[in-house]
Amino acid sequence: MTQIEFKNVSYIYGMGTPFEKTALDNFNISIEKGIITGLIGHTGSGKSTLALLICGLLKPTRGSIYIDGEEIYKAESEIELEQSGAARRKRKIKGSKKHNRENAGKMRFKAGIIFQYPEYQLFEETVYKDIAYGPANMGLSEEEIDKRVKDAAEFAGITTDLFKKSPFELSGGQKRRVAIAGVIAMDPPILILDEPAAGLDPRGREEILGGLCAYQEITGKTMIMISHSMEDMAKYSDKVLVIREAKPYLYGTVDEIFSQAQLLKAAGLSIPQITKLFIELKTRGIDVNENIYNLAKAKDEIVSLLTK
Repeated sequence: MTQIEFKNVSYIYGMGTPFEKTALDNFNISIEKGIITGLIGHTGSGKSTLALLICGLLKPTRGSIYIDGEEIYKAESEIELEQSGAARRKRKIKGSKKHNRENAGKMRFKAGIIFQYPEYQLFEETVYKDIAYGPANMGLSEEEIDKRVKDAAEFAGITTDLFKKSPFELSGGQKRRVAIAGVIAMDPPILILDEPAAGLDPRGREEILGGLCAYQEITGKTMIMISHSMEDMAKYSDKVLVIREAKPYLYGTVDEIFSQAQLLKAAGLSIPQITKLFIELKTRGIDVNENIYNLAKAKDEIVSLLTK
């Protein structure tokens, strides 16, 4: 079932200036509900722009974006310009713009984003207040806010004894967990992760990404994960979208995408280290399947080889 749909979407930075750059070009894609979609592409391919458009933090230069069948920004004001009657035109354009702003604001609560180095987003006096900031701005009751803060903290691995501490007294890993809890507390149906484990050691990456994916599995949220790590994409994603030169390049299941190593290389992307190993084994005359992209598949392939 489709939850997010891009129809002929283009986004241009600095339009009309010498620095004009097309981040997305006539982009069409449908993203399914309730799964983890990995988003990969070369630096500057348009990944983060796509994420910001879904959150309503950017407005498309052209085209339409739908969440659950409802358009984030509606182009009614452009239609009204075609109609006669200056007073009527002015009144309707004003009302349409107001509707667009209100609709976009409402739709923003449908998608939450965890930016790269999310701990830099912290600013409140206490951990509790920082996690509660988003829900408080949604107009929820104190009881509902308290419940959401505690539930989100538990998901993120934040213990209640930290609630009264300043977030700036915490370790780097704890700060990141608090920032993540703040987004989870808003309970958005769509959760976007923009390199949430950047700069962490392998154990830290596993804790953060594993925890977020466990949260997705329990709640059934739609999750979009942006990462340069092919290993993370192969391990955690259900489907993968590859962007190349501002357009969709490949889109399919993890098996479908990582079985096309040559196409990934053509897009300037790496492939998982384990895939490189099996490709090298194949070139050395060992009869193995080279489309291996995670340890579980590698284990099965080696066991199968040894029992032949």
